[in-house]
Amino acid sequence: MWPLYAAGFTTAFGAHGIAATLGGGADDAVTSLLVLGGLLALYDGAEVLLKPLFGTLADRVGARPVLLGGLVAFAVASAVYALADSPGRLWAARLGQGAAASAFSPAASALVARLNPAAKHGRAFGSYGFHKSVGYTLGPLLGGVLVWAGGLRLLFAVLAVLGAAVALWAALTVPVVPPLPKARQTVVDLARRLADPVFLTPTAALAAATAALSVGVGFLPVAGRVAGLGTVATGAAVSLLAACAALVQPRAGRALDEGRLDTRTGLAAGLAATAAGLACAMLPGLTGILLAAALIGVGTGLITPLGFAALASRTPRERLGQTMGAAELGRELGDAGGPLLVAGVASLATLTYGFGALALLTAAGGLVVLARHRAVPAEKG
Repeated sequence: MWPLYAAGFTTAFGAHGIAATLGGGADDAVTSLLVLGGLLALYDGAEVLLKPLFGTLADRVGARPVLLGGLVAFAVASAVYALADSPGRLWAARLGQGAAASAFSPAASALVARLNPAAKHGRAFGSYGFHKSVGYTLGPLLGGVLVWAGGLRLLFAVLAVLGAAVALWAALTVPVVPPLPKARQTVVDLARRLADPVFLTPTAALAAATAALSVGVGFLPVAGRVAGLGTVATGAAVSLLAACAALVQPRAGRALDEGRLDTRTGLAAGLAATAAGLACAMLPGLTGILLAAALIGVGTGLITPLGFAALASRTPRERLGQTMGAAELGRELGDAGGPLLVAGVASLATLTYGFGALALLTAAGGLVVLARHRAVPAEKG
């Protein structure tokens, strides 16, 4: 399992480490805010388009080859810019990294499910989410240190080495998990399965959690500056959010496996905590920002392992890659949609109302989960 956790760390560290340093580490290539926005969107755009395709490929040829191929491609793409500095190489490297992450991220999730019995899915996805949260937390910090020490090319070089090392580790230790035979599936069958509440409920919760996480990381520092707080205070708030999410995930997964928490209750509680955190962000001053960070972190920490465990337990094992790819697509849409919603409302009113709008939507999602008469518990193996 450790190479799979390392793969989760790699995609998170690569995404946030580069995103947080592009604006100040590549002056020759990033000549305007429009160019910066394009480089940031390139990675996420590749993931939105390719994750479902690679998830389906993992079901067809096996998740292990897709995992290894994606990690190797990530290392190669990172080396493209590490070896020579030019705007074209930066664009190519960023696109290649996004495409590679689209392959190994859903493959790693599918392997986490395949290599663990259903009774341990909560723990497994909790640990996987923990290591991704560590990557999200350390990415901006370590990325900034590396760019300060040797420029953006040094960061890409470290990512190339990291991708290659994790690929070698996975090749040596991750067992072969052959694809399972499956009945022919039509487009209508796929649409019906993805429209089932068993899939939609946890995926929508995961999308809401990712939206709130992205908004917290991106807009809490803005709220802090408006309140007259310095970068140390706002940086501490973002770190608190990531730390709470990282600490809660393994505990939530363990509680699910031990029967102390069911999926419906856990998802509803996570959405409620997240909505409360977004509401606290509407309060002025440091107290509101810290409360927002803590509650959003706790809420997303609850939702992430429970959502993935619910999907794994209710998906035919031969379709795990496809389901994880589709769920990852939902998360990417939340990652993009949350900030767009908050920014759109803020442009018409104020940032306070932007936080409030997302809080209302998230709370409504929690009520929908509670309104369901049937929980979606993880199956015990």
